Amino acid sequence: MSTAHAPKEADVMAGSGSGSTSPSPRSGRSGRDALGSALAGGYLILCAALLVWAVVVSNGDNPDASFAGVIPIFATAPVSMVFLVLPDHASALYIAVGLGALVNAALIHWCARALRRGLKRG
Repeated sequence: MSTAHAPKEADVMAGSGSGSTSPSPRSGRSGRDALGSALAGGYLILCAALLVWAVVVSNGDNPDASFAGVIPIFATAPVSMVFLVLPDHASALYIAVGLGALVNAALIHWCARALRRGLKRG
C-alpha cells in the first residue's frame, strides 16, 4: 500500500490537508477585496442604469428630454467631461460615460482597498 496520496499527520493538524475545514488566511482577504469590487460594481451598474434612463427619456416626447444626457455625464465626472470634446457623433455620449464610469470605478476600488489597509494597520 502506497502512502503517497495520504496526507501527513502534521498537515492534517495544521489544516493544510485536503480535508481542511478551517479558513485559509487568504479567504478573509478575498472577502475584503470583494467588498471593494462590489462598491465599484454597484457604481458601474448605477451609471449603466442612468445611461439607459437618459436614452429612454431623450427618445420620448418630453420638453426636457434634451437635458437627460446631463445626468449620466455628471455621475461620471470629471473623466466623462474630458471625453465630451470628442467629435459630435451619436456614440460620443456612450464613450464619454463608459470611460468615465470605468475610471471612476477603478478609483472607487482603489480607495476602498486603501482604506481597508489603513484600518488593518491601525
